[in-house]
Amino acid sequence: MNVILDFCVVPMGVGVSVSEYVAECERVVKSCGLVPHLHAYGTTIEGEWEEVMSAVRKCHERLHEMGVPRISTTIKLGTRTDKNQAIEQKCRSVEDTL
Repeated sequence: MNVILDFCVVPMGVGVSVSEYVAECERVVKSCGLVPHLHAYGTTIEGEWEEVMSAVRKCHERLHEMGVPRISTTIKLGTRTDKNQAIEQKCRSVEDTL
């Protein structure tokens, strides 16, 4: 099943700046063969359910390897059965309406 997933990984116990950890998660997602769409408060990815969820898990594993003692992640996701819809198509639909 294809899924579009938006997630925000919040490393805790590492200080105020977390850009190093966000960048590492972007690298992890890319290494999983997915295309991350970074935005100000998270990242959106799409693909097969197992691949996408595995990428999120690998982000957690990697950040813990980097010494992050605690991670809080917020996830929003959506699936469709009536048609295949990519991230770009969802955004374009709204932009066309504007």
